[in-house]
Amino acid sequence: MAEPAPQRRKSPASDATMALFASFVRAGVIDVVVAPGSRSQALALAAAEFERVGAMRLHVRIDERGAAFLALGLAVESGRPTLVVTTSGTAVANLHPAVLEAHHSGVPLIVLSADRPAELRGIRSNQTTMQPGIFAGAVRLERDVVAPEGLPGETDAAARLAREAVTAALGRDDSGAFVPHPGPGPVHVNLQLREPLSAAITLDERTLLGDEPVVGADAAAVGRTLWVDADADADADGSRDADGDDDSRDADGDRGHAVLIEPGPATVVVAGAGAGPAAEEFARHGGWPLLAEVTSGAHFGPNLVVAYRELLAEPGFGDLVERVVVFGHPTLSREVPALVQREGVETIAVAPSGIEWFNPGRRVRRFERAVRAEEHPPSAEERAWVGRWVHASRTLVEAGLPQAGPSQSGIGEHGHVADFAAQRDYMRAQLASVRAPITRRALVDAVWAATWPHDRLVFGASRLIRDADRAVPGRRITVHANRGLAGIDGTVATALGIAIASQVSPPGADTDADADGAASVTTHAGVTRALIGDLTLLHDVGSLLLGAGERMPRLQLIVGNDGGGSIFDALEVAGSAPPEAFDRVQFTPQHVDFAALAAAYGWKYARATTRGELDEALTGGIDGPQLLEVPLPR
Repeated sequence: MAEPAPQRRKSPASDATMALFASFVRAGVIDVVVAPGSRSQALALAAAEFERVGAMRLHVRIDERGAAFLALGLAVESGRPTLVVTTSGTAVANLHPAVLEAHHSGVPLIVLSADRPAELRGIRSNQTTMQPGIFAGAVRLERDVVAPEGLPGETDAAARLAREAVTAALGRDDSGAFVPHPGPGPVHVNLQLREPLSAAITLDERTLLGDEPVVGADAAAVGRTLWVDADADADADGSRDADGDDDSRDADGDRGHAVLIEPGPATVVVAGAGAGPAAEEFARHGGWPLLAEVTSGAHFGPNLVVAYRELLAEPGFGDLVERVVVFGHPTLSREVPALVQREGVETIAVAPSGIEWFNPGRRVRRFERAVRAEEHPPSAEERAWVGRWVHASRTLVEAGLPQAGPSQSGIGEHGHVADFAAQRDYMRAQLASVRAPITRRALVDAVWAATWPHDRLVFGASRLIRDADRAVPGRRITVHANRGLAGIDGTVATALGIAIASQVSPPGADTDADADGAASVTTHAGVTRALIGDLTLLHDVGSLLLGAGERMPRLQLIVGNDGGGSIFDALEVAGSAPPEAFDRVQFTPQHVDFAALAAAYGWKYARATTRGELDEALTGGIDGPQLLEVPLPR
């Protein structure tokens, strides 16, 4: 007698997650980052299935902290919410640094954390902690969702949950209107899941085109069941409410009606992280000097003042400022906060969204979501005011350049050497320039010059971003740094996310794969360069691991290696603390073999010790991940 065919095991967890992911796809989500785990297997396998049919881009990382910062980079570049999936326990806690950065920078990041059912909390069940509330105060929305049971009506709950998460991450209300307070940011969806944790799943991609339920784990049943939100009867705003008064203007008013700032007081415009090109336009229309940080998105234009630190401290410049209009979040100098806090200076803080305002010393009295200046022919007084700042800045920046050798060769008008002495001096100067050792100034200048509008440039939180901020000329290129909290966490992972999102084909497009199964970048020109310090790399070294099947973007990781944390040498305590103690606890010297490190993770490696080698490395072809080490003096 023939044995009966085995019963196919059903899993409400798989049914639920497939319906949830279908709703995310319909809401416009493209990227999902998965850190593997047991409790989250239904989410991970659903992500893989949605990638198989070309509906999503899946990225897998073994370390949750790196996974979250990868998702952050993907969201920063794409402007779309990115999902990051983890299992339960400490895995969720490892997302906290990226969630905080997303919170303070206004980046749409959606955490999907798997959890054990609520009845297992508080009784010392394995890998179980109180995950709801773990990101308290840092998320726009939090939902703790009960374990699915296969009950009717759960599909509708899935659609609502996904739409609600995406809406909150984008800083919008239920009607789709933009809500400046709190604005875009992270969302936490905590999913209780019980065994069986997964089942075989198959997705019919045709159903993704409309509102029909997707086909999955149980052929006809998958996608029809999703768990009901445990907080469904709670306040609809949930954690999206924030302490403090919101703005009196409505969302449409914030976006559509900019407040006119009249000419008058001696004004400067400051652009910090997240300011964007609106700050440059405002300064140009108003005829005011533009003090734009290198990662502001406004570091260009005729009114740009690069040497703003020096000029703010210079008599006849900073002391004459009567009004400052601040866009975004300035973080790279002490002079700007000092200016804002000075008696007699009126400050207008401008930010389109966010929970907190830039308000050093709590001295700012005027806050606006959008401002404008009327474009007008500048008066002689206005031209003199902005002209003095721009001219003085150029003089100071040029004074920091290395002294140039002879610029005139000895070759005559007929193409032959007419002056052998002059030609000899010229060739010696050119050779000396190529052989010259690399300084921090030379490094940031070279990387800046090598970056074009179709490229991306990422800075780590090290001395190098400040060196660039002091020196590089105006150029309209895309620059990013994690300046929400200005930590060194996850910089490599963030750069990888930005590189992938700016280069990789959208879901459904054809891709190639190499012999190891790694998907290669097939569309979109451009290279992403990340200029970071040695400790920034070592802090996130695990993000160098790109497993089989993972995308290999054109990313040049340029590591300024000065043997430790030389940024701390600028602290006052460096001059008073015992040198040995200071080096051990602040400088933290390291002697890592970066060539061996690159080889261990499968990255290409290059080393540049002269300006000629640096120029060659920066202008050569980049066809995948590369680590470029640049030794620097402390």
